[in-house]
Amino acid sequence: MSEAAEHASMADRIQDKIHEYKGSSSSSDSEEEDSLVSRNAQRKRLFGRKQPVHAVFGGGKVADMIMWRNKQVSGGILAVVTVVWLLFECMDYHLLTFVCHAFMFVLAALFLWSNAASLVNRSPPKFPEVILREDQVLSIARSVRHEINEAFTTFRYIASGKDLKKFLMAVGGLWVVSVIGNWFSFLTLCYLVFLALCTLPALYEKYEDQVDDVGETVMVQVRKQHAVLDAKVLQKIPRGPFADKKQH
Repeated sequence: MSEAAEHASMADRIQDKIHEYKGSSSSSDSEEEDSLVSRNAQRKRLFGRKQPVHAVFGGGKVADMIMWRNKQVSGGILAVVTVVWLLFECMDYHLLTFVCHAFMFVLAALFLWSNAASLVNRSPPKFPEVILREDQVLSIARSVRHEINEAFTTFRYIASGKDLKKFLMAVGGLWVVSVIGNWFSFLTLCYLVFLALCTLPALYEKYEDQVDDVGETVMVQVRKQHAVLDAKVLQKIPRGPFADKKQH
């Protein structure tokens, strides 16, 4: 009986040690998870972003295509755009010719399908009735009108001399675009923008932490150089009468 009691007490002590080890390991795991969440919350994202990359692009079907959530759809769209770019840029295809040939192909295929359906006991194609509603057209027109008005307002604000920083940024941006425009045609530039839109967000999401660290380092250096430029150059530029009145 004494040996059985001794074995039972030893088993109880071993069981207590196992429970104690599991409790300490689970608490350490939870502490590591909490510290990881806090580090992610404190990490400065690129451009001050607080939402996931997928949510930044709207979180809908367009975001799914950009972030390659459906690889077949994203790859198909990229392939079609690449073929169109090759036709126009490398084979000297013209837009009007391309549109006419595309409509000719679609009309011929639908015409043959409609006439051959009865011969092979197949149902003819169902053509959807596409009608633009008036409210949709008015909504698009209002959105375009708002964006145009915002562009004119921004242009007038920058040209009025109220903000030297925005003026220099606008002139520098337009100069960069003009230089890039000399390197590529407008179609190639649009294709490169589309290609970057379809690849860079997905790559950024995959290597998000590394890119954010490099971006934060670059932004710190940019802020330092801007502070030096502001102290040595921008602050010494004479202000206009409007800026003097604004300060008083």
